[in-house]
Amino acid sequence: MNYNTDTFKRELDNLNLSLSDSQIEQFISYYEMLIEKNKVMNLTAITDFDEVIEKHFIDSLNLFRFIELKADKTLIDMGTGAGFPGIPLKIAFPNLKITLADSLNKRILFLDDVIDKLGLTDIYTVHGRAEDLAKDIKYREKYDYCVSRAVANLSTLSEYCLPFVKIGGQFISYKSGDCDEEIANAKSAIFLLGGKLNSINKFEMNDNSRSFVIIDKINGTSKKYPRKAGLPSKKPL
Repeated sequence: MNYNTDTFKRELDNLNLSLSDSQIEQFISYYEMLIEKNKVMNLTAITDFDEVIEKHFIDSLNLFRFIELKADKTLIDMGTGAGFPGIPLKIAFPNLKITLADSLNKRILFLDDVIDKLGLTDIYTVHGRAEDLAKDIKYREKYDYCVSRAVANLSTLSEYCLPFVKIGGQFISYKSGDCDEEIANAKSAIFLLGGKLNSINKFEMNDNSRSFVIIDKINGTSKKYPRKAGLPSKKPL
């Protein structure tokens, strides 16, 4: 099937991001796999091509506005779901070494298929809850970046994500534009977990207000965090 990629290329130009024809084809293949799998598994409520481009692909790539992604860095995408933002970031920045983590194995199996079909390398999947994976020395404080588009308050996400970030690295949370109160409520949790708020980066994306909350990892995270499964969401720090 032929797709009109003019909108996609225009949005990429707005990001000062240039992709090759083969990278554009990878995005199209990813879209087709997403829509096909979505027929039997709930991956996304957004299925129109241009909407997926805007609300999933470009939204994922907007990280490039604020973070240098062209260097060889390690990144873990926590609660990746259907692969956002990790898969778009890997396609656009092949140098990144990416781990996709999710608690639902069916999603991990789908992502394994995507990685195989797109021929992506240096990208891995791991099935598990953040509370368990963060206790594993293979993952704990091993990453330059932890990113998450998952829907949870920032205190909870910080407890899930900061344990994966090495000192000197950053946790970046994808948020809506209206997140000031949530950030204020999370400051004590961020401090407890070894983090420090770096910046709140707000911008407009067509009709949507978006934010990237960037948190620096300045100290090691106490081994008592994250707490056992369920507690970070039920009783945020």
